[in-house]
Amino acid sequence: MNANAINTSQSQEFIAFACELGVLRFGEFKTKAGRLSPYFFNAGLFYHGAALARLCDFYAQRIIASGISFDILFGPAYKGIPLAAGTAIALSRLGYDTPYAYNRKEAKDHGEGGVLVGAPLRGRVLIIDDVISAGTSVRESVEIIRQAGATPAAVVIALDRQERGEGVLSAVQEVEQSYGLSVLSIARLTDLIHYLSGQPELTQYFSAVSDYRLRYGSE
Repeated sequence: MNANAINTSQSQEFIAFACELGVLRFGEFKTKAGRLSPYFFNAGLFYHGAALARLCDFYAQRIIASGISFDILFGPAYKGIPLAAGTAIALSRLGYDTPYAYNRKEAKDHGEGGVLVGAPLRGRVLIIDDVISAGTSVRESVEIIRQAGATPAAVVIALDRQERGEGVLSAVQEVEQSYGLSVLSIARLTDLIHYLSGQPELTQYFSAVSDYRLRYGSE
């Protein structure tokens, strides 16, 4: 089984869900790289209980479908924390009782101390995050996991923008190359373009998003 293969119906359902909640928006947005993007994805807007539960169901389904082997989920602070906890709950409903852990931004100097909260990091650790921009969160997570004596298994994100960084590779490709880790996504920019082509109320954005992909997309 190819862990990176994406279920088309699941990716389309996820994109429809994100559009419905306004998590995926269209217009003109300036990225960190200074580019004008015709779309914007803000996972922080999954802030209702029902929305977070459904989002984490998508994560759980993607993880199971990948066939990836892992022992524990890790959510990097801050956005990864509710994602890891929610995905652990979603997996438990599907019959996979999975432990999870997360880190603090600053080490606690009282009580149990340290930067880690939750289950001990052991075995193969699956990192759960929203997107990969510069790869900083993944790099910090990999360091924490290895320092604990565990092994990073893969990274799971919601949306892969498939956009080049300063070089020819995307942020996701750079992570895969630098750490030898698979990055699984629920959906990619190419899935978004496919979705827009079949939605009459959104076809006005199809050309702009397609052109952006042609201009800044990675291979």
